[in-house]
Amino acid sequence: MVSVEEASAVVLASVFKSRPEKVRVEEAVGRVLAERILADRDFPPFDRVAMDGVAIQYASWKSGRNEFFIEAVQAAGEPRKELMNGNNCLEVMTGAMLPEGTDAVIRYEDVRIENGLATIQVSEISIRQNIHKQAQDAKHDEVLLEPGIVLSPAEIALLASVGKSIVDVFSLPKAAVVSSGDELVEISSTPAPHQIRRSNTYALQAAMRSVGWESDSFHMADEKESIIQSLKELITKNDVIILSGGVSKGKFDYIPDALEAIGVRKLFYQVNQRPGKPFWFGVSEKGKVVFALPGNPVSTYMCFYRYIKPWLFKSLGIEVQSLQAILGSDFSFAPSLTYFLQVEVRLEKGRLIAYPNQGGGSGDFANLKNVTGFLELPADRIEFKKGEVFDYIPFRSAR
Repeated sequence: MVSVEEASAVVLASVFKSRPEKVRVEEAVGRVLAERILADRDFPPFDRVAMDGVAIQYASWKSGRNEFFIEAVQAAGEPRKELMNGNNCLEVMTGAMLPEGTDAVIRYEDVRIENGLATIQVSEISIRQNIHKQAQDAKHDEVLLEPGIVLSPAEIALLASVGKSIVDVFSLPKAAVVSSGDELVEISSTPAPHQIRRSNTYALQAAMRSVGWESDSFHMADEKESIIQSLKELITKNDVIILSGGVSKGKFDYIPDALEAIGVRKLFYQVNQRPGKPFWFGVSEKGKVVFALPGNPVSTYMCFYRYIKPWLFKSLGIEVQSLQAILGSDFSFAPSLTYFLQVEVRLEKGRLIAYPNQGGGSGDFANLKNVTGFLELPADRIEFKKGEVFDYIPFRSAR
């Protein structure tokens, strides 16, 4: 049996070798950028009007004039116009090119317009006010985005602004999520008294989808030769297999033997943790990765966030800052195991406070609705005091 730290180190040393692939910008949100993005022009590309109002020549106002005849209107999307008389003005719209011969914009709220005459009604004006200067945000050929960033809607807007309809992102591993066990039936079925509906694969796929990772799902019955044949097919078609169930010491837990039978080398089996102790991890000769997780729902869920999600992020080159939270009440746990305590974390006075809500054990998946994540309590202690700080693994935002 290995420690949590040893298991984590082994997992993170066996990452997927991601390569750039091209996707449409509409499909790139949540993906990891694989190319450097440069500004294809100045940003903004011209002196841009930042407020609806009138554009004047500042020197004219400075000389004492506060009434300006309106020569024309400069709309957004029109070619640049020119102020013909320095004692006049142009009405201008937000986003328009600043008319030639003007260098200050006074917003409509500070101007009275009657019979084609604009009267400025404020006593203070500064040169170049309400003007978004050309190249103020970025110069032509300036680096806007570096590889490794997770693309949010903000970055999608930047990509669109430089004409990137197709963008290079790092490829995601092709994944299969597999449940096993004769007691499991489809969610659309009515289970017999001795059966339960499949839920772990749906939870895993939902967790994967939350980070932009799609997968196919499968189910295997408790029959050893059938499991071996199914895994042999899956390992050839996928980069990673995530199994749930069939990895303990029960008479019908065939997964560990079946994986080794198809050439997946075991790197560890059993981790000194609760929940999730019977966790099996291995890699094939061709670098295919297998996570074989315990079937108890909380164990499966915790292992995804503690091991699989960090594995994916490291594979894609995403740097993630670890989170910590403050224990909100005293807690004790006797066995010498790393304990992943279910907690509800609340943001109080700028601090993350974790309140224990351990539920009924690793089979009590209903309790997950009451918590926000797991607090990782070290194995070398029994008593944990209110106010102490521990690593925190969230699966939803603090409440």
